[in-house]
Amino acid sequence: MKKVTIAEVAKRANYSSGTVSAVINAKNSVKPATRDHILKVMKELNFRPKGIARNLKKATQDKSIGIIIKDLNYPFYTHIATGAREYANSKGYSVIVASSESDHEREKELSHLFSEKDIKGVIIAPTVEGRAEIEHLFQLRMINYPFVLLEDVKGIQANVVAIDNSKAIKRAVTYLIDSGHTKIVHFAGPPNSSHTQERIEGFRHAFSESTLAFHKDMIVSVGSNYDESFAKTLEYFKSISRENYPTAIVCFNDLQALAVLTALKELKLCVPEDISIIGNDDIYYAKIYPVPLTTIRAPQHEIGKKAAEILIENIESATLLPPKRVVLDTEFIVRESSKVLKH
Repeated sequence: MKKVTIAEVAKRANYSSGTVSAVINAKNSVKPATRDHILKVMKELNFRPKGIARNLKKATQDKSIGIIIKDLNYPFYTHIATGAREYANSKGYSVIVASSESDHEREKELSHLFSEKDIKGVIIAPTVEGRAEIEHLFQLRMINYPFVLLEDVKGIQANVVAIDNSKAIKRAVTYLIDSGHTKIVHFAGPPNSSHTQERIEGFRHAFSESTLAFHKDMIVSVGSNYDESFAKTLEYFKSISRENYPTAIVCFNDLQALAVLTALKELKLCVPEDISIIGNDDIYYAKIYPVPLTTIRAPQHEIGKKAAEILIENIESATLLPPKRVVLDTEFIVRESSKVLKH
């Protein structure tokens, strides 16, 4: 596949190579109208800027992709990275894995670094904050830099590989309702995450198909990291009377579920005797938690593989491809952390 050069973009746009380079590097010296015109030509030619690493003329540098995950220590993401690496390796690509540590600025820096250093494309587990800029994702699109998101980001038309969160949570809540639970709450994740909103939607949907009424205090914002989830679980139970305790909690993810289990132990509440707990992800040590966790199994390896497949397809295409959205199904795994109540 013939590579389009800066000189060819400059010729088509009727500007100098220096002006095109200034646009690529987001320099303020270029007038907005000029910048927009050059970006339009770059899209038409499917031009992708070369990074410094290209000058090394090494095949390994020339054939690499990046993965930006949120937490290197959370097995959900490491398994996704493993699936992506296996597929990429089979296509002759090496893989560079970096962690944003759920920090938006770090994600922005890493995505810029990867595009500058001629990593061919990137898979991103996006960090979504309240009013966080998503300009770095727009910039990647503007320069035709291939990327795949592991979650929908509002306002960004992009390749996405995800699970059907709404369907998964609905299945879990329906299981609890069918098991005789009437006092169920959902400990929700980060408020601006599309995963959080989809899981809340699934929770509500399960109630709409039952004889039980949904009310908004069934949704408790707890977050996704361990320390925050632990503190907010204690806070929640101290804020309500014993007779209003839920009989079941559906958690945002398995890490949150572990924090909830630990907090309930401190409160001298037993799982599942007093409260049933359901997690989400089925990370590999969920089955060896203090109480083996009932959870929703996400196809982590397949998510990584499919994301790498779409990314490499975009990298190797001579034309700009329309965004793909792939939604994978989940499996509900019943273990000891949930119980059937007597009807």
